[in-house]
Amino acid sequence: MKKQAFASVFAGILLVGCNSTKSATKAVSDLAISNPIETTIDLTNVTDDKAPVTINPGRFTSETVTYRLPRVVQGTYSVSDFGKYIDGFKALNYKGEELPVEKVDTNTWTISNAVSLDKIEYLVNDTFDTEINGGIGGDAPFSPSGTNIEPTNYVLNLHGFIGYFDSLKNNQYKLDVSAPATMVRTSALEETGVKSSADGRSLTSSYFAPRYFDITDNPMFYGELDVEEFQVGDIKIVLSVYSPNKKHSAEKIKAVMEKMMKAQKTYLGDINSTARYDIYLYLAGQNEGAPKGFGALEHHTSTVVVLPEAMPDDALAESMIDVVSHEFFHIVTPLSVHSEDVHYFDYNQPTFSKHLWMYEGVTEYFATLFQVDQGLVTEDEFYSKVMGKIKTAAGMNDSMSFTEMSENVLDEPYAPQYFNVYQKGALIGMCIDIIMREESNGNRGILSLMKELSLKYGKNKPFVDDNIIAEITAMTYPSVGEFLNTHVVGGTPIDYNAFFAKAGLEIGEAKVKTNYIQNDGALIFTPNQAAGTIAFSEAVKNNSFWHENGVKPGDIIKIIEGEELTMANANQILTKVFMWQPGKDINVTLDRNGEEVVVKTKLTQSYTTGSSLKESENATEAQKALRNAWLKG
Repeated sequence: MKKQAFASVFAGILLVGCNSTKSATKAVSDLAISNPIETTIDLTNVTDDKAPVTINPGRFTSETVTYRLPRVVQGTYSVSDFGKYIDGFKALNYKGEELPVEKVDTNTWTISNAVSLDKIEYLVNDTFDTEINGGIGGDAPFSPSGTNIEPTNYVLNLHGFIGYFDSLKNNQYKLDVSAPATMVRTSALEETGVKSSADGRSLTSSYFAPRYFDITDNPMFYGELDVEEFQVGDIKIVLSVYSPNKKHSAEKIKAVMEKMMKAQKTYLGDINSTARYDIYLYLAGQNEGAPKGFGALEHHTSTVVVLPEAMPDDALAESMIDVVSHEFFHIVTPLSVHSEDVHYFDYNQPTFSKHLWMYEGVTEYFATLFQVDQGLVTEDEFYSKVMGKIKTAAGMNDSMSFTEMSENVLDEPYAPQYFNVYQKGALIGMCIDIIMREESNGNRGILSLMKELSLKYGKNKPFVDDNIIAEITAMTYPSVGEFLNTHVVGGTPIDYNAFFAKAGLEIGEAKVKTNYIQNDGALIFTPNQAAGTIAFSEAVKNNSFWHENGVKPGDIIKIIEGEELTMANANQILTKVFMWQPGKDINVTLDRNGEEVVVKTKLTQSYTTGSSLKESENATEAQKALRNAWLKG
């Protein structure tokens, strides 16, 4: 999962993306005949944004069975409670009569007299309409893991529609989705057949899933989609875009994705891949029911991305590179290298691995490093991204054990630190990479380590959570084990300068690029809650664009691009300002002690003074060689 960072006047930045368990057992006594569980989703009969779902499990031999919707889904590290979006739950016998049902908790129903059970019926509400802040804080599932039900678009994250019987998660599923014939449809599940209704107005597509995991792992898009395909080596990439106001096209985004993913495949080399990979992009409008949690959620052969439709082309391209590259690199970990907690995932009461530094951190590191390795960004741009992660991580708990946080990621005080997996987690990957380059004279790095782990384990063989650090140490060097035990298991903060010095780099103060609401990550506004106003702070003096245009500390922002700025809409409007790019014409009205001041001009790049990573003046040839091996491996 990757949560995209945008601006917030209240928080500095708005974050808008297991014990060693056990073994899975499969009880087979509940079913007399192990036929596929037949499921249907009817998109032709949606009322009040509720889609009918029918589950036909076959005959049970037990008197009582339990049916659940997921409380937690893989990759989100948060509670989603998909059961709370279910209405009108009914269990019917073979005569069409209702059977006794007890709702045990938010996500669980127990059905009595199950030997007579024919099917379950219920209605599914979508999650997008219920979001307050994109699923952050527990109010709704994180948007890319959520669901949407509207006439022009259906986001079918199937874990939001289809549940499981406790003992039958390993049973096969047959899924039929009925939808208007005019709808475009794309699915990560292979379509096994299509039937037309008698009047030709609807089509029913049939799909097959080997087990419940495959239901949760294969999302679908239906509706007014713009779809493009391209080839990356032997992988067919299918890009499906929903842009409600047609602001962005799949054709434009395809050009960005094709270049990026070819570079990724070159960087990964011989790591096993897939024959097809789907990218589902939902571009959120500004209507009340639009999703607000921006980022992506990975699956084995696909990713669901949610981003604002209002983004300019360049900003959208940059975000897609950042987000999709991260998700695609998940084919390495946890999809190919993972613990028993991931492999035998419990959707109701999951346990979590200690190694989010690897699943999310190393993945994020690859998504950052490959761009400089493949020449998509300059070394200075790469250094800037690294410094951004160091600065963000510094604002979080830098002395918290990363393994302890990972294992308890749903609980306080660990849950608020989750975002650090994309910051310090990536920096942990970087430090291991540098150590391995130094120890091997530049010949080995963290990518080669992950390839070795992929060969040792792979997608069907999990590792034991408590053993993996010792295994990594044995496969690499004692110095790697010392680093992991000191800075990942232990809570000792990392001295990044010590690692940069190995590559002939150092952190110093310099003129750095910034945006139009921050100086090197720090906001340049001061909200006045009592007055309901937002004014520029003293920091505006060090933001070159505003300073050069005569803006002063204390200037109250009244109107931005024709929209009055209030405390209520500040997050929405300043998010747009965060995405401004040089060259854009802007019109901003300020209040300076009762006098109206208008800034109407074309944006230029803004600069401030901040920390930067740069080459040391006395870097040795050995240090330069290590740096080259690290960045260009």
